[in-house]
Amino acid sequence: MSNREIRVRFAPSPTGPLHIGGVRTALYNYLFAKKNNGKFILRIEDTDQTRFVAGAEDYIIDAFNWCGIQFDEGVTKGGEYGPYKQSERKALYRKYAEQLVASGHAYYAFDTSEELTNLRNAFEAEKKTFTYNATERVHLKNSLVLSEAEVQKLLTANVPFVVRFKMPENRVVRMVDLIRGEVTVHANVLDDKILFKSDGMPTYHLANIVDDHLMKISHVIRGEEWLPSLPLHVLLYEAFEWEAPQFAHLPLLLKPDGKGKLSKRDGDRLGFPVFPLQWTDPKTGETSRGYREDGYFPEAFINMLALLGWNPGDDREIFNLDEMAEAFSIERVGKSGSRFDPEKAKWFNHQYMLKMSNEELAKQFLPFIEKEEVMADIDYVERVVGLVKERAHFVHELWSQSDFFFKAPDTYDPKAVKKRWKQVSYDQMTEIKALLAKVDDFTSENTEVVVKQWIEEKEYGMGVVLNAFRLLIVGALKGPHLFDIIAMIGQEETLRRLETGLHELGKKE
Repeated sequence: MSNREIRVRFAPSPTGPLHIGGVRTALYNYLFAKKNNGKFILRIEDTDQTRFVAGAEDYIIDAFNWCGIQFDEGVTKGGEYGPYKQSERKALYRKYAEQLVASGHAYYAFDTSEELTNLRNAFEAEKKTFTYNATERVHLKNSLVLSEAEVQKLLTANVPFVVRFKMPENRVVRMVDLIRGEVTVHANVLDDKILFKSDGMPTYHLANIVDDHLMKISHVIRGEEWLPSLPLHVLLYEAFEWEAPQFAHLPLLLKPDGKGKLSKRDGDRLGFPVFPLQWTDPKTGETSRGYREDGYFPEAFINMLALLGWNPGDDREIFNLDEMAEAFSIERVGKSGSRFDPEKAKWFNHQYMLKMSNEELAKQFLPFIEKEEVMADIDYVERVVGLVKERAHFVHELWSQSDFFFKAPDTYDPKAVKKRWKQVSYDQMTEIKALLAKVDDFTSENTEVVVKQWIEEKEYGMGVVLNAFRLLIVGALKGPHLFDIIAMIGQEETLRRLETGLHELGKKE
């Protein structure tokens, strides 16, 4: 690692919702910066106005606020290298494009869209592919072919143009990626990318390089999809005679089944979100699920993402952000794609729910209880969540695991009734009701001793009695320890439920 100050950036385009792959890229940049006492910058790359989507920038910022990923500089914080939005830096880029033309590393191209389309069609007719490269550029309408006077005449007449990078001929471009090692590409297979358009806007390639240089970015940590652009970017740094940052290209997030990159379609098909927050498309009105709205804790979401591609070197799986930063290293990021596992994502959320105090969990659960039009004391709710949180992955699942603590069953699971309500059940439950009516100490420990001793003395089947008992108290064969449940609801409510259940289910013929 060089002696440069560590400065990394995440530079999304506001063209739609932020994919979880983008969140992971931002997270790795954040962790790298924190591990190395560096700075983490948020830059919005909105040079492509044709793909701009209203609300996308606010969505990006809201997503990171929810995730707990904080930036040191950028559109939300300011800083000495701003502005941090490319559309506000528009005036900067023209001079750099012209500098490349002047140094012979780029050229003006005046070919129209129609002319290029005709060329592509002509090549396709011969089963070839047209590429604007060193071979073809000498036959086209550009400043490498036209005289200086002709070029000036076209520029003066405001004829539309683009500035293209002049890819060197017969050159092997050697690059180093911090994850993949040395990468080599022959320049002859590369095309002359557009850097600047006559509407005054740069393309990603030019703006990205200029901004990274001016913002003193030391390391570019980005997705694998940008690896094909690396030769051009390295050559641009060389053409400007600037010190290039170090590059690291992260592996893809892969779909849970089959091959290929994780997409929204995979989430829709398999029933999980691929965006951190819910997103409503302003054009179509289509709504896409988000991890926040699905009930994930931000800490669990981030923890899950961190381990999709990075290995801490031991068997730990639960980390907070500070612990991740302490353990993080680019060298332990894998080269191959990481398969996303929706069930593992739920597992992480479950682990964080178990770690949460009953007091905090009860506060989060209260709105769900109130939605059911049930009034509950917070101390009681704390005790309930302590008994059932092991059985849920999300706060919103706690109600289905605990509703019987708050209200008596009004129905009885027909499958459970058929299987567990025996011919002897009515008489046994009548006896257990009479037994529990006489108990003074209605703690879980005492009622369990009393009931089980009675079952043994009567030589009843333990399973037959306890399953029927649970059915009358809960309405189904679910829930935590039965004697914990009756201790919570109390003696009076227990007896009432037994009476109601006996009346509803009656004697089995």
